[in-house]
Amino acid sequence: MNPSKPYLLMIRTIALLSLALHGISIAAEKPMNIVILYADDWRHDTLGCAGNPVVKTPRLDRLADEGLRFTHACVTTAICGVSRASLLTGQWMSRHGNPAFEMFKTPWEQTYPGILKENGYHVGHIGKWHNGKFPQKRYDFGRSYSGTHWIKQADGTKIHVTRKNEEDALEFLRTRPQEKPFCLTLSFFATHAEDSNPLQFLPQPESMKLYQDVTIPVPVNATEESFRRLPPFIANEKNEGRNRWHWRFDTPEKYQTMMKNYYRLATEVDSTCGAVIDELEKLNLRDNTLIIFTADNGYFHGEHGLADKWYPHEESIRVPLILSDPRMKSEKPKRTSAEFALNVDLAPTILRVAGLTPPDSMQGKDLAPLYLSESAPSWRTDFFYEHATIKNIDFIPSSQALVNKDWKYFYWPDFKTEQLFHLKSDPIEERDRVKDADAKEILDSMRTRFAELRDAAK
Repeated sequence: MNPSKPYLLMIRTIALLSLALHGISIAAEKPMNIVILYADDWRHDTLGCAGNPVVKTPRLDRLADEGLRFTHACVTTAICGVSRASLLTGQWMSRHGNPAFEMFKTPWEQTYPGILKENGYHVGHIGKWHNGKFPQKRYDFGRSYSGTHWIKQADGTKIHVTRKNEEDALEFLRTRPQEKPFCLTLSFFATHAEDSNPLQFLPQPESMKLYQDVTIPVPVNATEESFRRLPPFIANEKNEGRNRWHWRFDTPEKYQTMMKNYYRLATEVDSTCGAVIDELEKLNLRDNTLIIFTADNGYFHGEHGLADKWYPHEESIRVPLILSDPRMKSEKPKRTSAEFALNVDLAPTILRVAGLTPPDSMQGKDLAPLYLSESAPSWRTDFFYEHATIKNIDFIPSSQALVNKDWKYFYWPDFKTEQLFHLKSDPIEERDRVKDADAKEILDSMRTRFAELRDAAK
């Protein structure tokens, strides 16, 4: 049963007063709308505004200029289904219980779309789901599809998945009940590869002119030497990261073809994000809508001789995160934050902006104080990363990590193997310090903190 409008107003008023008492400015007087633009396999530096010298993302660059971009946004598990479950629940995998592509065990009533719908929001999900069977009836507007870049329609024609994302999102915005606040999760399939297709990345024909005359830089550690420095259970041809490297990157010509098409898919997503933002402005909704752009995990572009994600390396766990919140001061000069923002933080952030209290089951933190508070709030300095074994240990072994800004501790549970990297001096994680005598003290402290955060994630 939905609360009455007076009750909604009361709880929102209490929430806004609480924000004011903490020195956070308040601009919106009515419930905020929320749009989550959720990309797939899109790592943190696949943005022009993040310094990428090739990819063109003008609309997301503008969104970052108008809002705030987190330079150290990370996921707590770098695989599609688990990360999406963490987005919905605000929980680590250890708590929501989805180790790969199953339905999470957290009650729907404790997810952000479930809570918003119960509190009067018009709630939509468009695109990729990847958490078991799509719960169509849970949404006011629900359309789930992914897995292929070209979708066959009822009339026999095909439409590109990103174009369909756009058309469905615009339909949601144009047909929503105008008396209700809304939350739309637009979940792209791009830039995910079509794994069963030898071409892997299939952009729209009009995008093929992009990047034609560009040579994509190859990462300095996309080498056989880097691959051989990995633990032996990764540095072998049975490992799926290496298998997919062969699909995409094992010749210079293939590398250029694949990366250009990957970037073309990214620019198409950028264009669709721009179309959604334009529609919000056309409908006079932009000034009362929180817009979030992020991704489910990062992506190896050949670094360490690997492809895809899964492991605790920087390329895999770091994602883009842009928040454009109407409550931000337009004259505020700071447009980036180096704080650790995690995918589990988004659900509580969404609920707080709606004037609702996140349930105790959510483990993330509201991000708003980082950009609305006049004084810097206390924030996390490290976090726990986890990934389950997929299929078998030769295919994708389990991995865990403790991550801070200076150091990263890896633990491979299937093999009881540790690694230690000093990110300050070795940001591309090539020199394992776990056996270095001068790193023993930091190793001991990382082990202790790792165990604390691993237990807290449950």
